[in-house]
Parts: sequence; C-alpha cells; structure tokens
Amino acid sequence: MCALVAFANPCFGALTVERLGIHQFEDGPLLDPGHIFLPGETVYVSCRIAGFQSAVTGENQRGVKLSWELHVADSSGVRVVPDLLGRVETPVFAQDKDWLPKFTHSFLIPAFFPNGTVRIDVRVQDEVAKTEVKTELQLKVRGRDVPPSDSLTARNLHFQRTETDASALDPAVYHPGETLWARFDITGYKYGPKNKYDVEYGLAVLRENGEQVFAQPAAADDAHESFYPQHYVPGAISLNLDPMVPEGSYTLVVTMRDKVGGQSAEARAPFRIAR
Repeated sequence: MCALVAFANPCFGALTVERLGIHQFEDGPLLDPGHIFLPGETVYVSCRIAGFQSAVTGENQRGVKLSWELHVADSSGVRVVPDLLGRVETPVFAQDKDWLPKFTHSFLIPAFFPNGTVRIDVRVQDEVAKTEVKTELQLKVRGRDVPPSDSLTARNLHFQRTETDASALDPAVYHPGETLWARFDITGYKYGPKNKYDVEYGLAVLRENGEQVFAQPAAADDAHESFYPQHYVPGAISLNLDPMVPEGSYTLVVTMRDKVGGQSAEARAPFRIAR
C-alpha cells in the first residue's frame, strides 16, 4: 500500500533519473557540461534515481529493486567500452524519506580516441513497478584529428628539428651530421578479429635524380587489438645524416604494409641538406 512507502517521491510517481553527472575522479564534484576530456582519461559517471517503488522483502521490511545499463559510444555509434550492467537492491527504512538510490561507474577513454564526442546512454528499470526510464548525456573529447581513409595511407607526414618538437620544420632543411626526424600517422588499414591491426613501415632516401642512397625496408612494426578500434597508428623515423653527405634536394619515402588487409602504400616528402 502506498502509505507504507517511506521516501520522498510518491509510490506512483513516474520513474525518473533525478541526476546524471560526470566527474573527473571518484566522488569528485560534478563537472561543467563544457568540460573537455583527453584520450586516456577515466570518466566517472553517477546516476541518482527518483520515482521508484518498493516491495515487501520479509519481516515487514521494504526494499528497492532497480537494474541499470550504461551504453557508451562515439559520435558514429561505435561502442567505446562493453555495455555496463548493474543492480541497486537494498532495504528502505522509514527514516530514509529523503534517500534516493544511486549508482556509479567509470570507464576509460581509449588512448587514440579521435577528436569528437562520447555519448552516454542510461537505461534504468524498476523491477517492482515494471517501469523504465532512459536518459543520455554527451561529453567532449579533444583527440588527434586524423581524417579516415578507405585504403592504407599516411597522414600528416612532416619533418621536425628534434624528436620532441611540437611544430613541423618548414622549410625542411638539415645540415650534415644532424639527425633527421619525421612523423606521420598511418590509417586506412583493415582490422582482424577483436579489431586487431598489424602494420609495418620502412623508409628510403632518394637523390633529386631518383637515385636511392639509403633504405631500411622494415624500420618498425605495430600490432595491437582492442575493444574500440584504433583509427590510426603514429609513426616516427629518425636518420643520422653522415657528416660528409652532399648538400642538395632529397626525398624521404615512407613505405607501409598492412599485414591484415594485404595492402601496401607509400608517402613522399622533400627535404634539403645544406652546409
């Protein structure tokens, strides 16, 4: 009977999500809707529920029985983590008139998540009243913007003065005896089971007339599998220039191989050596 229910909302009130919030750390303050997360960060989610009903569980004791589901996806609808499921099943006492059931959970934003949004969908079921409610929120993620490709390719190929430079070297001019640094992003490879990828890359250096003066066909490889597909693989090349290398115009050739998809591709970028 309704008179036996002891909490703030009426027995027959509509099941509602009173608050769905995100936090930067467990039990931390609610974040502003404009907060921006970074790839690799953990998101803490809290959800408070109102309008539920209770049922007798024995010895005139009443209790709440709720089940919940958390669905996390990117802007294309691809799941970021497996769906999260849980229950809130606890006794309710007369002194709990202002108490609202709550659940919390956390998930990790993948390290290579692209620039965009994450959508969090929540579904709560009241197993006593046989009702459910759904709600959602979105959070912003500032990731790397690497345009997708239907076939194997290199994006953002550029030279750097040092390994840790944040900006591209423009013009790309090196001196004999220095170290050439180049970075790029590989994308357009195919996935195997469990979103596995396996790529390999190498390099070659050509003179202005097309003559090859250096080659390393298998400089590095990268293979990994994950629940959320990794959309790009960062690549890096370093080459110690001989102190006696002739000055002139050269071309760096990056060769790539997709071992899962059976694709091959190359990318080229010019640079100069000056004394």
